[in-house]
Amino acid sequence: MTRFIRDLLATLSYEPPARPGPGDEDALSRLDERLAGFAARGNGAKSAISIQPGECSVWDGNPRDQPGLTADSCRSLIESIASEGGNRIPVLVRLNPPGSERPYQMLVGSRRRFSVDWLNHNGRPELRLSALVVDLSDEEAFRLADIENRERADISELDRARSYNQAVDRFYGGVQSRMAEALNLSNSQLSRLLALAQLPDEVVSAFATKDELRVRYSELLTPLLRRPDQRGRMIAEARLIGEQQQALAARGDRMIPPATVLARLRGAAAPSGGEEARDIAIIAGGARIGRAKASRSGTLTVDLNITEDADLDELFARLRETIVAARGQPIMP
Repeated sequence: MTRFIRDLLATLSYEPPARPGPGDEDALSRLDERLAGFAARGNGAKSAISIQPGECSVWDGNPRDQPGLTADSCRSLIESIASEGGNRIPVLVRLNPPGSERPYQMLVGSRRRFSVDWLNHNGRPELRLSALVVDLSDEEAFRLADIENRERADISELDRARSYNQAVDRFYGGVQSRMAEALNLSNSQLSRLLALAQLPDEVVSAFATKDELRVRYSELLTPLLRRPDQRGRMIAEARLIGEQQQALAARGDRMIPPATVLARLRGAAAPSGGEEARDIAIIAGGARIGRAKASRSGTLTVDLNITEDADLDELFARLRETIVAARGQPIMP
């Protein structure tokens, strides 16, 4: 069994498939396919075992946000498990140390564990969790969980980045190049993810949800945050944006979009004295389409690069947000 999993680590670590698109939530990933096939062929010591969800503690090295799992987010999986009478794709567990409160530790399959547990408490107490018991080191378990999560659409870039930030010291002795090689990432890819994880909490809280915070945003913000004078102004602006986001959420109004948050944070890094203009990026569809230069006198100069296939509705919306942000006003619905 352990050899099979180590073969997975060797063969699945490269070029993970594209994440499912809308309507494809039930599509199997390559890891799912291999686990389902192994369980179907297994016998004797290699067969999947049946356990109760409550017999598993969740390994803390997995980046999946356990409290974020809900019946709504797992609805399709819950219905599939209910109709099939169990999880066809087994979870991966390992034995907890002697004396632990629970016998098993969950490595891969948190959504399946949650779904079976939910069904146990909602009319299907007879269902059990199909599991494969493996003997893996923490570093191997981390790599396997990373493979699974790269093939999922519900792991935010921030969750993944924070997981990597903890793992580089925990599993790789603080050596980024070792971790990049183990995960089949370039050093630059890993550095960008770690930079995202190291953004100040105030900056993270300025975005409406953590799912909106992207690696490409940290690439723009991190260099500005390295200068103490700019960092102070940016964090002050981030706190203000965060307060405005909370007020908008409390009223049920539309939250400040990420492009505007990014523009305001970058604008806050500009020098506060004189008439020097500050650049504000205008971003639409995830790409920079222009810039606005705002001076302290209130003058705003806008440069746009408009392609023939540009979505004009989105362009005008982003332009309005930029103008409002340049004036230091909250975005109104």
